[in-house]
Amino acid sequence: MTALASPPPFAATDDSFTTYSTARHFIGGSWCDPTSSRTVQEVLNPRFGKVIAEVRMGGSDDVDRAVHAAAAAARAWSKWPIRDRAHVLYRLRELMVQNIDELSWLVSHENGKIFSEAKAEVEKGIECVEYGCSLPNLAAGNQLEVSRGVACEVAYESLGVVAGVTPFNFPMMVPLWMLPQALVGGNAFILKPSERVPLSSMRLAELLRHAGLPAGVFNIVQGGREVVEALCDHRGIKAVGFVGSTKVAKAVYARASAQGTRALCLGGAKNHLIVVPDADPELTAENIVASFTGCAGQRCMAASVLLAVGNVEHILDAVRARAATIKTGKDLGPVTTQAARDRIAGYIDGAQRMGATITLDGRKPDPSTAVPGGYWIGPTIIDRVTREMPVANEEIFGPVLSILRVATLEQAIEIENSSPYGNASSIYTSSGDVARRVMAGVDAGMCGVNIGVPVPREPFGFGGWNDSCFGHGNITGWDGYRFWTRQRKITSKWALQRDQNWMS
Repeated sequence: MTALASPPPFAATDDSFTTYSTARHFIGGSWCDPTSSRTVQEVLNPRFGKVIAEVRMGGSDDVDRAVHAAAAAARAWSKWPIRDRAHVLYRLRELMVQNIDELSWLVSHENGKIFSEAKAEVEKGIECVEYGCSLPNLAAGNQLEVSRGVACEVAYESLGVVAGVTPFNFPMMVPLWMLPQALVGGNAFILKPSERVPLSSMRLAELLRHAGLPAGVFNIVQGGREVVEALCDHRGIKAVGFVGSTKVAKAVYARASAQGTRALCLGGAKNHLIVVPDADPELTAENIVASFTGCAGQRCMAASVLLAVGNVEHILDAVRARAATIKTGKDLGPVTTQAARDRIAGYIDGAQRMGATITLDGRKPDPSTAVPGGYWIGPTIIDRVTREMPVANEEIFGPVLSILRVATLEQAIEIENSSPYGNASSIYTSSGDVARRVMAGVDAGMCGVNIGVPVPREPFGFGGWNDSCFGHGNITGWDGYRFWTRQRKITSKWALQRDQNWMS
């Protein structure tokens, strides 16, 4: 295995087209190419529709190499005191803060989101690292005298080699949902980033190396389906985390679990926002537009369906007016591929053919702000949607809001709960009673009151219900630490007790 040069810092300081290094494997602390000759895939900047880098796609033999390197590193890493492991994350945090603009521009160029959204993603990643820094205080094992002279305690121990498969929409943040808990827990980690956005993880690997993480504790294997299946199948991997579509999440969970491998897989969503007449128009309009247009709608927490209860025409007018001010290329980035752009436009076309009303049409973006060649689709609002339409039921993953009109709050809750997904749901109201009824009634794991993107902040865990999550618990927060570790329970007795009870 020939070690290759490290990728340099990303040079861009604005939206101007900028190329970057070829994406390769990072195994055992060295950059390397696949073992056997495989395909080279283009990495596109969606703003321009042009190639900024290439990724060398690996396979099962590269996964095996990474597992062996990780296993060798894990033996020593797991013996480090937990505080020493966390100190690496302290240094990583400082490096991310120092280089935040570079990291943000890299996310923006490979994913397409505007700079402010990319920076917010990096800042959320930093917050996840900060939570990892706190784990030595949170993970102290509990001990209790359960009977006279008998004590029980719990210790959290590493699993060994673990792996994560992450999506295209948050190339910096989602790996950091997993890494801090897994690393502080004493594991060695193998990351398979999306082949569409493999560049941010390369810089993350370099920052971890500069932060003092030992070689082999963090590894990257580039690739597609073959790599994912090899991670699920490899007996040396003890846990797999996944974030992506529901179809693939279900397949990864089933395949990994069939091997006896611990798995937690987050899938897709069809999030519903409920608006009632007493909602604050200004707050509601600003919030809903930010929810369905943010990151070009390419996030599992984006608003997808607006359930309009009763006479809320004044609020719908405000939503349309605010959304109409969003400029593609300036306030809204492109979607990631031409195929995604065409698929989203196809949903809008289909709804129109079925009788829905397009009150704001993003199929023809503003030529004054959208770069030619980019994968642009602007904010789109579809009104008079009916329950049988695909836009009411299927995940579109674009800046599209579908409006269903209902007479009662109970009807709105019933529509939300009829979806197979259970990721997020929000209510816009000024009534505490209405808010409580919705929070108690909707079948979703992450809920909001007057918040259209109810992402839990650390230390609260991220995770949905139903077809939005396969496996137990949340992927961030304390649940994440428990997922990447195993509990050892110790019961001890050191002296003979004269006043015995049943246990002693």
